[in-house]
Amino acid sequence: METIPSPAVGAGPAAATEAAASAAAAPRPKQAFGPEARAAVYRAIFERRDMRHFAGGKVDPETLRRLLTAAHQAPSVGFMQPWRFIRVQDRALREKLRQAVERERLETARALGQREDEFMRLKVEGLLDAAELLVVCLADGRERHVFGRRTLPQMDLASASCAIQNLWLAARAEGLGMGWVSLFDPAELASLLGLPPGAEPIALLCLGPVHEFYAEPMLQQQRWASRQPLAELVFDEGWGQASTLFDSLDSSAAAASDVAILGDQGLPA
Repeated sequence: METIPSPAVGAGPAAATEAAASAAAAPRPKQAFGPEARAAVYRAIFERRDMRHFAGGKVDPETLRRLLTAAHQAPSVGFMQPWRFIRVQDRALREKLRQAVERERLETARALGQREDEFMRLKVEGLLDAAELLVVCLADGRERHVFGRRTLPQMDLASASCAIQNLWLAARAEGLGMGWVSLFDPAELASLLGLPPGAEPIALLCLGPVHEFYAEPMLQQQRWASRQPLAELVFDEGWGQASTLFDSLDSSAAAASDVAILGDQGLPA
């Protein structure tokens, strides 16, 4: 059974490595990936970005099929597999979808009140620039899937979101950017795309080559929001009960980013 040093949580790469060297070795399950494969998984997670700037180009069909296959391997409640993907190549249809997004962008800006001007300076889509545009929809007939949804019918959306995340991480591994656009009126998109009654669009996915990936989430770069400290989001036994997982951290480490928490694993800063 492979062993690796325990990470020094929140201390940063240098301190984490030093502390790990003196820590007791923790056994890894024999089913664990090897170090390089494990690091690649975490790298894809930490370097994934919600992209808005694209470099045109193309995604070859084999790669696109591979990405969609990864999406289709996602877990789903009751194995309902509610996701459906519509590939939009027609430029005129893309333009209609972009106009729908623009209308909702203006409505969203007005709803934001004091942050309206700040919001309007943000780039929120790349529908005409991305090599590929995929519309993710929830399938019709979902009401027949009761397993796991009798009290939580929204689990169809949660399941489709898992498929989107699979696609996102696979795209990053392929060196492709992806952005999830949700600024639209679902009824308008359903009409534009000819969806059957009961089906519902949930995402416009812009996908393709990019000039570079953002060093940090774009909305954090633009000071719209910042990532919350993980220690404030994890509870023990009930809501609001701070988890003992973070008791050993000092105040600066507790406020550290998730990247720093895994810094000794060779992940990006």
